[in-house]
Amino acid sequence: MNALVHEWRLLTRAPLALAALALLLLLSSLAVWSGAREIARQQATLERLAPLQQQDLAAQLRKPLAQGDAGAAAYYGQHATANPPAPTAFLALGLRDSAPLVLRVRALALQSQLHEGESFNPELALAGRFDWAFVLVYLAPLFLIALLYDLVSGERRAGRLATLLALPQAGTGLWLRRTVLRAALVALALLLPVLVAALLLGTPAAALATAVLATLAYLAFWSGLALAVGSRGRSPAAHATALMGCWALLTLVMPTLAHTALQRALPAAQGVELALAQRELVHGAWDQPREDTMARFFASHPQWQGTAPLPAGFHWKWYFAFQQLGDEDVAQDVRAWRAALQARQGWTERLGWLLPGVGVQTALHRQAATDLAAQLDYQDAVTDFHAQLRGFFYPHLFEDQAFTAEAIAHMPRFQAAPAVTHGTAVPLLALATVAALALLAGGLATRRMRP
Repeated sequence: MNALVHEWRLLTRAPLALAALALLLLLSSLAVWSGAREIARQQATLERLAPLQQQDLAAQLRKPLAQGDAGAAAYYGQHATANPPAPTAFLALGLRDSAPLVLRVRALALQSQLHEGESFNPELALAGRFDWAFVLVYLAPLFLIALLYDLVSGERRAGRLATLLALPQAGTGLWLRRTVLRAALVALALLLPVLVAALLLGTPAAALATAVLATLAYLAFWSGLALAVGSRGRSPAAHATALMGCWALLTLVMPTLAHTALQRALPAAQGVELALAQRELVHGAWDQPREDTMARFFASHPQWQGTAPLPAGFHWKWYFAFQQLGDEDVAQDVRAWRAALQARQGWTERLGWLLPGVGVQTALHRQAATDLAAQLDYQDAVTDFHAQLRGFFYPHLFEDQAFTAEAIAHMPRFQAAPAVTHGTAVPLLALATVAALALLAGGLATRRMRP
């Protein structure tokens, strides 16, 4: 403890180091504040829209209810679904920028409705969102490099290294102690705003465990790497250049190349392309013989085969039959699209064993439920709810059941399930592994140090 206090006193004599820590604390605070404000805005939007959605649905069903027309109710009724944020979403906003917060669906073809709310902005996605995960992944290593690049070479340049190495307590412990102190201060600057925000927002402590562990492992990796590079007998400028090269390579170049390679190796259509393909099929059904459409529908839904035949004019059950056939016709394409996205995600998680920046983002986005898996879970929830809507309306359409206020009382309501945030063990293990290897390399480098 006395040794750490002594090292702290030495560090306080370096105003630039203290200024760097203060700047990091400021950036971390701004990022947490920005993320918390965005999540608060989303939650306020959901709370504001909930009663308005109910009013809209009641207005849309008023005329069909008066006429007893279940088909019109199924066609015009827009049922709201919501994608609420997880407790730790303020740390890593992830894909919440491109995914709809609220999606209203009707009992029509589903795929075109699932993807019409996409708001993907390539320019925003390229630059990245300024959230706490951005500060941790991209900026924190720069501050560690600034604090550690001349840890050894600075002593050599000042002519004190030979004296330090001759002291009885000199050796690996001295440099690890100095490294740990600086890394701990960086971790404090990063995590203090997070802990304060979590206390104010009532975030469960268990939900923060992943963020804390990922931060410590990520900083341990960069500390070990900086110690391994900085222990070599080069000038401070050479060490700084080498570490900046490592930062650019590990956080910018290699992740970008890996992302491009995955997109080419595992091509996946955009969701809007699936929506357009389905719309073409649905629109083309108007020109198909009604008997052929109903025969196809009854083949996959035999429970409705014994219902009354179609009348001479328009009937809603024919309309909703080809709407559902539109979903079934693109089902294979949808499965292929999801499989390609999930394969990309799987390889991205594997990259975390080589690229710690990718690993820490994977862990944070999974804990925050802002990754691809969370968006697919929301789509699955909407799909299940849409199936419930069809199950509610089809007896009225195919069996001519009365459509009354009592029936509306039993209409399905969407219930948002709690966000699934498990699955962070593997990314954290990958981070811990690369951090341990980096620390081992740093410790071995200090043993081979020469004046």
